[in-house]
Amino acid sequence: MTTNSIDESAAAFSTLALSPALLAAIESLNYQAMTPIQAQALPAVLDGRDLLAQAKTGSGKTLVFALGILHKLQINHYHTQALVLCPTRELAEQVSNEIRRLGRAIPNIKTTVLCGGRPLGPQTASLEHAPHIVVGTPGRILKHLDSGSLKLDDVATCVLDEADRMLDMGFAEDILRIIDMTPREKQTLLFSATFPHDISRLRDKLQNNPLDVRVESLHDDKLIQQIFYQVQTDERTAALISLLQHHRPQSCVVFCNRKQQCQDVADELVQRGFKTRALHGDLEQKERDQILVQFNNKSCTLLIATDVAARGLDIKELHAVINYELTPDPSVHVHRIGRTGRAGSHGLALSLFSVSEAPKLTAIETVQNGPVSIKEIPAPNSKTAYDLQPPMVTLSINAGRKDKIRAGDILGALTANAALSGDQIGKIDLYDKLAYVAVARPIARQALNILATGKIKGRKCRVQMLG
Repeated sequence: MTTNSIDESAAAFSTLALSPALLAAIESLNYQAMTPIQAQALPAVLDGRDLLAQAKTGSGKTLVFALGILHKLQINHYHTQALVLCPTRELAEQVSNEIRRLGRAIPNIKTTVLCGGRPLGPQTASLEHAPHIVVGTPGRILKHLDSGSLKLDDVATCVLDEADRMLDMGFAEDILRIIDMTPREKQTLLFSATFPHDISRLRDKLQNNPLDVRVESLHDDKLIQQIFYQVQTDERTAALISLLQHHRPQSCVVFCNRKQQCQDVADELVQRGFKTRALHGDLEQKERDQILVQFNNKSCTLLIATDVAARGLDIKELHAVINYELTPDPSVHVHRIGRTGRAGSHGLALSLFSVSEAPKLTAIETVQNGPVSIKEIPAPNSKTAYDLQPPMVTLSINAGRKDKIRAGDILGALTANAALSGDQIGKIDLYDKLAYVAVARPIARQALNILATGKIKGRKCRVQMLG
């Protein structure tokens, strides 16, 4: 195992041994200079080396293995050549979308997502013609392997994304069984936000002299303002509301340690008038998709989530993170607060703790190499009203990609009669049989009526407003 120490201060993607098509795709997506993890890892990955990498959320690690996979893909070889294992459905969808975006310039690439919470039948049907790339969760991948619908005999690249979380979730045995069904000679790329001892054991079992890349896992104090507040256990929710009213974040994730606590906090905030949704493992996949769409398109301001459910959240501008309770693992705390203050923007990380959580606080101070800032809960500002309503509303349409619906078709249907303008229409998300469009709150009813009474690409669609 070796550690890379190159100077990545001004590394351009054009210096990499990539095809013109991939370089054009990178340019079209407006990627500029490589991030530290990309500059250190990509040359070795493109050269076929195994990789063990540690990088915080938002570091650009997905691009590393996506480019590695696409670089060596044999398009005319109709077998599964790459496998990406992820801990959650949300992360798997995010990863597959990134691979598809980068692969647009290369014709006829087939990428399939295999995750739990979705019917087995359609997934099995999609595997009748083997995809070039498979992205999925260990449990569902293993089901397809056991049934014989998925073959990994030709896999040349295997990726374990957020391996530490997969181990936390008890997937170690499943991972090893899956890897045993791949060729002995292949490239293995292992990414982890933290490096517990189990990761080292996994490396020793799966990799051959991997390049070891560690990117600084702590966050820039100049970008993320971090404040801790001591509270009584029965005052947590009241303290949370005071923080929300005082700081007024435009978007905020509140982290809870348990699923039931997550739902209870969300329910209480809804009763207080906050536009809030809970995200945890007990939800059906369709409901999880809707919640993530609403949060990402600014139809929901507050998301109450567990750590596992929040893995894979693709949120580019998150104004604040609040820890309802401290996590027992200080490295998870670092991962939580790293979701704000990305891409050079300023972020806010607020944490509630009780006297009994003092050891957790000490562990965080040890990891961060210094004392934390502890303040009193601010008094609510009663002079200025706090608008609890998000700026957008989401409309759900019962047609999607498989119906040949494109984002432009939805936008055109809404703006065709000039009653609505394009700047009143927000993010449009397309799924196989569903589409979601965010519209400005003041014109939500009007937009609903236009879509419900009109046509999208010549067809009538059922449209509803998500609550």
